[in-house]
Amino acid sequence: MRDFKPLIVIPTRLASARLPNKPLALIGGIPMIVHCVHRAKEAEIGDVVVAAADVEIVAVVEAAGGHAVLTDPDLPSGSDRVAAAVQQIDSARAYPYIINFQGDLPLFAPKDLRELIYGADPANNIVRTLAMRISNSAEVSDPDVVKVQAGFVSHTPGSVARTIGFSRAVVPWGQGAYWHHVGIYGYPRRVLEEFVQLPPSPLEQRERLEQLRLLENGYGIETVVIANTPTGVDTPRDLASVQKLWQARARGKLQEKS
Repeated sequence: MRDFKPLIVIPTRLASARLPNKPLALIGGIPMIVHCVHRAKEAEIGDVVVAAADVEIVAVVEAAGGHAVLTDPDLPSGSDRVAAAVQQIDSARAYPYIINFQGDLPLFAPKDLRELIYGADPANNIVRTLAMRISNSAEVSDPDVVKVQAGFVSHTPGSVARTIGFSRAVVPWGQGAYWHHVGIYGYPRRVLEEFVQLPPSPLEQRERLEQLRLLENGYGIETVVIANTPTGVDTPRDLASVQKLWQARARGKLQEKS
């Protein structure tokens, strides 16, 4: 049984080449970053803080009753932003385990955050992340869909496998399932702090996948199977799709109440 409380940190910034001001985009009248705070809180596994690069984001989150801290806008990655926020708000080191949740997953299923944390151990060197089975064959060869190389014995949600690698290429070879990486991570705090001090590694730079730095430096990664397909928002088209999904959910809830 888990005897620790993690801290869920949501790194976010306004600068986005494909969708400017993305965190503040409205979905059902609510800013996307606020949706993500709600999803993280609904998991009911730990405290939630937004690590923001911009004062506008801090203001929006706090106006909605959330907790946000301002971080250096020039930090190179979301992981660096998460580590900076943790250092800023928890000098007493009350949180031994840190979850890096994404600020562009407004419809994420809270129960999948619970899957991530179940069985986690702050005392080891193992990072945890998520993956879902690819059902669309076109995604297998799509370089924008990062594949996880892990030998899952079971495809049941909650199943865990040691991760051998991540790639934009088609891995592993041969017959069998393929797995779409979902970029949410659970870190023992010490591992996160060590990770952001390491220089970019050769395969990380080649594949443009930050998580390979962990594997190349000897840290283990466990991947947990989830069933739900998270709908990320990277482009105006993605935003329009999520807005329609949210409206459909809202109509469904109204019908249930009537």
